[in-house]
Amino acid sequence: MSNLTVKDLEILQATLNQAGLDYQLELDEGKILVMGLSDIVSSEVGIQLIRLLGNWVYPRRLGRLFDSSGAFILPDTNLKVPDVSFVRAQRLKKSFRYFGELVPDLVVEIKSHSDRIKPLKEKIKKYLELGVQVGIFIDPDQEIVVVYRPNGEETELRNGDKLTIPELFGEWELPIVELWPPVFDEFDEDE
Repeated sequence: MSNLTVKDLEILQATLNQAGLDYQLELDEGKILVMGLSDIVSSEVGIQLIRLLGNWVYPRRLGRLFDSSGAFILPDTNLKVPDVSFVRAQRLKKSFRYFGELVPDLVVEIKSHSDRIKPLKEKIKKYLELGVQVGIFIDPDQEIVVVYRPNGEETELRNGDKLTIPELFGEWELPIVELWPPVFDEFDEDE
């Protein structure tokens, strides 16, 4: 059983960076995990969610959104990197150049081609145990979104449904179909 710390992870990350290697690392129960790369569909879904949510969050000064590079040191001493996360403004009044040392209010995990569903869902449930208000699992292959809340409620959404998170974003809503990458069947070569 390993008892590595965030400091150990930082040393390894610096060593990897000096060697020209750029790996995303997480710390889980004293073990350093090398996270797999996202495929471009998962990446595009994450960017789309951040863009659409950001269009609501930032003009209203509700808080801060982070992508899959934003890491958080959690109360259980693990360091985790959700695909998308949000922290309310009153909890993080200013960003700083280090890991967030708090539990985000929202975490989103997006299944990539190499991910297994069960570990991602377990990760979201662990976030909820630590104080996350809303966890979201997105499966681009099945085009489903599952919303998790601390009371154990799970809501599965499909195309035709709308994602709402009133406890964090008031009246904001997002048609699920807008998350999926578009298919460009025809285009004008002059444009």
